[in-house]
Amino acid sequence: MPSAGIVRAAAIQIAPDLESADGTLARVLAAIDEAADRGARLAVFPETFLPYYPYFSFVQPPVLMGAAHLKLYERAVAVPGPVTQAVAERARSRGVVVVLGVNERDHGSLYNTQLVFDADGTLALKRRKITPTYHERMVWGQGDASGLKVVDTAVGRVGALACWEHYNPLARYALMTQHEEIHCAQFPGSMVGQIFADQMEVTIRHHALEAGCFVINSTGWLSDAQIQSITPDAGLQRALRGGCCTAIVSPEGVHLAPPLTEGEGMVIADLDMALVTKRKRMMDSVGHYARPELLSLAINDRPASPVVSMASPSDPVRSTSDEHPTDYRSGPRIAPHIDRPSAGDGADDGTAVVRLAAG
Repeated sequence: MPSAGIVRAAAIQIAPDLESADGTLARVLAAIDEAADRGARLAVFPETFLPYYPYFSFVQPPVLMGAAHLKLYERAVAVPGPVTQAVAERARSRGVVVVLGVNERDHGSLYNTQLVFDADGTLALKRRKITPTYHERMVWGQGDASGLKVVDTAVGRVGALACWEHYNPLARYALMTQHEEIHCAQFPGSMVGQIFADQMEVTIRHHALEAGCFVINSTGWLSDAQIQSITPDAGLQRALRGGCCTAIVSPEGVHLAPPLTEGEGMVIADLDMALVTKRKRMMDSVGHYARPELLSLAINDRPASPVVSMASPSDPVRSTSDEHPTDYRSGPRIAPHIDRPSAGDGADDGTAVVRLAAG
């Protein structure tokens, strides 16, 4: 059942410190404090805000971006590590659920990672963007479906996707089947121009309507000085302006406060959780409006691993990652077949998701 009552949320539009990862972290902690002081119980930051989104990769050819890419490696976030500990402690001390985008370093690879910290400081979810977009493929590795999870938090059932993942309807549907109540969307901002902001606004409102959930969307912001530091080319600088639409949308597709499209700031709004049921009474895409016997989703949600342990012939094949389960990757395991209910065990159970599961 949806959470009851009113939840105040903050969508944060903010500029990183392009020269210091510690500087960006300080900005995150200060913004959590400000959101809490304004009564927010949920604070959402932009995509890969820590230490910063790799804007350089959008305006530099691969042959020239090596130095900037290596600098991002040096400043990237270990999960868990000192940065996540600092954010967790601030979330706990202020009683705020925090959704933060980071560049995660895992040995020799970087990932676009979304972190959800519950109000008690617990890291409730770590997920990686499934497919980096366009220029991003030169920067980040690919994630997997193990992170396509909705988690229970102090403010309700929370899910998250990054940027153009919202154009993957099956990724969105995977979260919808888990009865997402609050969806946290993250985009880089300060890119492409007004068309990016317009497309983003359509996208988040559509997901709110289709999923019957609230959408909290946060985009980043770059000052003119920061843009000039990324590229001295005036023509390329135009590609690093616009594209901001920090907003909060209700399950009825309505903005709950005016969107923020320029400058730094916060969009604050109260979420009346009763609106989730009001919308779903009319149209529940994974319930009474679904037709799972006609259309369903198959999902492989086992964490990807480059190593598979070859057990004895009598043992099931399993990934080495199965030996070290983590809270943020909990969920159904997968098997080499699609589970189909038999006629004797409730074949028509209304299930909208088919999980490929492990033995």
